Amino acid sequence: MCGIVGIVAKSNVNQELYDALTVLQHRGQDAAGIVTWSEGRLNQRKGNGLVKDVFRRRHMESLQGNVGIGHIRYPTAGGSSPALAQPFYVNSPYGISLAHNGNLTNTEELSRELFRSDLRHLNTNSDSEVILNIFAHELQCLGKLSPSAEDVFAAVSGVHKRCRGGYAVISLIANYGVVAFRDPHGIRPIVFGSRDGKKGKEYMVASESVALDVLGFKLERDIAPGEAIYIDLEGNFHSHQCAEAIVVSPCIFEHVYFSRPDSIMDGVSVYKTRLRQGEKLAEKVERLRPDHDIDVIIPIPDSSRIAAQLMAHNLDIKFREGLIKNRYIGRTFIMPGQSQRKKSVRQKLNAIGLEFSGKNVMLVDDSIVRGTTCKQIIQMARDAGAAKVYFASAAPPVRYPNVYGIDMPSADELIAHGKTEDEICELIGADWLVYQDLDDLIDSSSEGNPEITQFDCSVFDGNYITGDVDQEYLDQLARARSDANKSLNDDNEEDDAVIGLHNDGTD
Repeated sequence: MCGIVGIVAKSNVNQELYDALTVLQHRGQDAAGIVTWSEGRLNQRKGNGLVKDVFRRRHMESLQGNVGIGHIRYPTAGGSSPALAQPFYVNSPYGISLAHNGNLTNTEELSRELFRSDLRHLNTNSDSEVILNIFAHELQCLGKLSPSAEDVFAAVSGVHKRCRGGYAVISLIANYGVVAFRDPHGIRPIVFGSRDGKKGKEYMVASESVALDVLGFKLERDIAPGEAIYIDLEGNFHSHQCAEAIVVSPCIFEHVYFSRPDSIMDGVSVYKTRLRQGEKLAEKVERLRPDHDIDVIIPIPDSSRIAAQLMAHNLDIKFREGLIKNRYIGRTFIMPGQSQRKKSVRQKLNAIGLEFSGKNVMLVDDSIVRGTTCKQIIQMARDAGAAKVYFASAAPPVRYPNVYGIDMPSADELIAHGKTEDEICELIGADWLVYQDLDDLIDSSSEGNPEITQFDCSVFDGNYITGDVDQEYLDQLARARSDANKSLNDDNEEDDAVIGLHNDGTD
């Protein structure tokens, strides 16, 4: 999972790109990068770390230009090498920089095609570099010195025909403009907005609408599945449907965990979906144990708080903040290694003893993936004096790997895979475990936009909507995404340059 942003404005966009990436930091903590265009050249800064650590004053001063794109990375494969930080760049044709969120399911096939047929060299094992080169090749095949909007859309159509999986893309074509597009299923989110500047209309594209809100852009809408938008350097807006087979299937896990609650995705308020998740959980508790003895409901901060609040309200049970979060520890789910995730739980949360002592506590989390975090938190609750510890998940059991850009590498790492809910309850050490039903989760999301008839729920039901995922692919993906493989190329180098034309020579 990553965060992407692009801006076409009438003044320097470096600070606004920085601010947008900071707002989207919850989508990735591994690396960050910005590319801007100014006076015929692309200016780049990228490196490992949080946004605040990658960009210093000298870097921002070198990122001049009214047009730019940015990326924050959360690795699902390939380690944390700076070479994998985005945006990526190719010089032919035109000079193209690209930021990508998602995962292609036919990367190996495309990599072979790029070498044998397209005569292009790949410098990393990243599928983002693959999609960049596919897009560049499709543009180059048109043979145009100055591509029109129609040419850009023709190239995106070529990408859709060749690429499979979930992807949202923002690309900066030097001297021409910014293009953004989304996979034909709409698995990964991307929205755009506009504002009226002093010198004319300005546009912004981002993974989540909250980034537009913070920078004063009005949300126009989501980029539709299969659609591309193109904003040229003069600020002229163009859009076109570039895919033939459209099956709208947004990733429902965005509503469960990844997205900020103040975002709107595909016309659905993430905040309201989480309220409805809590409502459904309350109904299930009343259905299964109408005579329950829960004294207090405590959320595991932060993404479960909204569901837990409504759950407590509907059950007429006290809601308390019994776990205090250290704001300077990152999201444990998106940390690159299991050992780091385990270490961070105790550093991240601390229990308030008086909210646990002698009470039957219902802990609420957004989901249970590996089981590492909830097991430690349940023990933390017992150490704080809880009489009984119940656990509720706002999502159904995560039983299958994700192949569209979320780091759920193999079934073996998923605590729910091949196990009953009673077995999971015993493994995490809870006195009672309540999972959200899948139908209820879908209802919680679809109520916000009845035009969405299905979601990507593959991590819950094993139904991979692109239709090209088999066990061989899952085994291969598990090897590529293992913690051991991710650590092979990790280092502390940085990538700091103005692409191909200028290098400021600073560190």
